[in-house]
Amino acid sequence: MRYPNIPTFAAALLLSAYATASYAAENFAACPQFFANSKSPVVAPRPTDRALCYDAFAILHSGESKTAVFVAQKLNRASVADADEKRKDRFFADARLRSAERAELNDYKNSGWSRGHMAPAGDMPTVQAMAQSFSLANMVPQAQKHNGGAWAHSVEAATRKYASRATGDVYVITGPVFTPSISQSASIGPGKVHVPTYLFKLVYDQDKNKAWAHWHLNDDATRGSKPISYAELVKRTGIEFLPGLTPKE
Repeated sequence: MRYPNIPTFAAALLLSAYATASYAAENFAACPQFFANSKSPVVAPRPTDRALCYDAFAILHSGESKTAVFVAQKLNRASVADADEKRKDRFFADARLRSAERAELNDYKNSGWSRGHMAPAGDMPTVQAMAQSFSLANMVPQAQKHNGGAWAHSVEAATRKYASRATGDVYVITGPVFTPSISQSASIGPGKVHVPTYLFKLVYDQDKNKAWAHWHLNDDATRGSKPISYAELVKRTGIEFLPGLTPKE
């Protein structure tokens, strides 16, 4: 499978990112617990990016795509065991974001795309965290069969199962990839919420210093596939997700 323009774009983006490494870290000062060593990913800043802290996850949100850039979580045996809240499916637009930079409920209506969670509702340990997971800031337009199929089973459930058996904390970062760019990708609704080409989920086991990433085409025909390495994920996205760490493959 080919990945159009990703390596070239990523290299340029990564160089820019290193020049502004403190950008995201400063904005996530209120919720450093969702990042390994309390260090958030190194990304190239964009004017409409906003850091959002929730009870059980953190989001770097893009006002350009009107989706997350990434969503970060910390899972472990205790949190997975406690994730037994009843799902209520009450989606909402996060009022902390400017109306011109966020998705609205109407954007997804009759679009043919599902509201795909980046931080899964099934990971939420409290009633409030469950409610917060239905923020549209935590959603991307996702192919319906993929959302309830390969992504739910071979990615989300598999990650949850791994965390439930891990000896320590497992840091998970999920997000969309738009090719060849956000502006050139398809969009839905009057607010033009952009549709990602790919979805990724990075899993980092802190005790083992081991990381891997699921990489899926956002398509109904997508099936489970072998994870890619952390280095390959950085290459494809241009984001240093674990700054200061060199995880084993």
